[in-house]
Amino acid sequence: MRSSRRSLLAAGLALISASGLFGSVARAEDPKEIRLDWATYNPVGLLLKEKGFLEEALKPKGIRVRWVQSLGSNKALEFLNAGAIDIGSAAGAAALVARINGNPIKAIYAFSRPEWTALVTRKETGIAKPADLKGKRVAVTRGTDPHIFLIRALQGAGLTEKDAKLVLLQHPDGRTALDRGDVDAWAGLDPLMAAAEIENGDVLFYRDPAANTWGLLDVREDFANAHPDLVRTVIAAYEQARAYALANPQALSAALVAATKLPEPVIARQLERTDLSQPSIGPAQAESIKAAGLALQQAGVIPAATDVTAAVDGLLDSGFNPVAAR
Repeated sequence: MRSSRRSLLAAGLALISASGLFGSVARAEDPKEIRLDWATYNPVGLLLKEKGFLEEALKPKGIRVRWVQSLGSNKALEFLNAGAIDIGSAAGAAALVARINGNPIKAIYAFSRPEWTALVTRKETGIAKPADLKGKRVAVTRGTDPHIFLIRALQGAGLTEKDAKLVLLQHPDGRTALDRGDVDAWAGLDPLMAAAEIENGDVLFYRDPAANTWGLLDVREDFANAHPDLVRTVIAAYEQARAYALANPQALSAALVAATKLPEPVIARQLERTDLSQPSIGPAQAESIKAAGLALQQAGVIPAATDVTAAVDGLLDSGFNPVAAR
């Protein structure tokens, strides 16, 4: 009888300890693998994948790294929302819209400050400004920075999405549609946009570097809460890749050439529009994303009742900023 009571007491104490009611709360076990995206619009992540810095850092823990390609911010955000990846690359404004729509993500690192989008047309279309897009066919990838850039450009011309004929395509198909004459303009994205310029002589008829929101690394909120040390390991590996990219620009270019199958002059054009010097999350990203969010709210894309400032604050998490940059 005493033995039975002792067994019950031991089992009870074990249950209390496991549930976190006795002593410190048990931490989540490390996963067997961590899943990240790679994208041609994220040069640092591409170099990280090639160099294997993250695999090396996680090898002692026995954690594998699985890489999944994202063709645009919309795909990265879809993968995050579905739990198909843990960390993904997306434009700041696209991440804001996703979070407002219920995607539980946090932006934790700025992989670039790019001018990666502009409005593009062929030489012969006669399109020279956003106002000329009225009634025209425009290829665009919904839920991405180019889409948001298009909305803001139309808004500045006194137009809305409904005034143009939007053709919803992923970025590579948008460029192809422009080349074939299936559309009159395209909300472009580098490096495909740079290729359209150099290889086809296409015209970037509307540019606004300030309206390009930052390239941000986003993490699923539940993953960040359960595995903060792993997130810090990812950021440290990204910083290793960023430092390598800045010290070895030819290696960065070569990695992009290999991944995109585009010639060096095209990649050089993309990289000259890409600033890799500001990785920390802070006021610069907040201001840029807030300006985009307010413009989208005015355009009716974000509900009028939304507190955009609070939404931006909820998206950005500076707690994982690189130590050297704090």
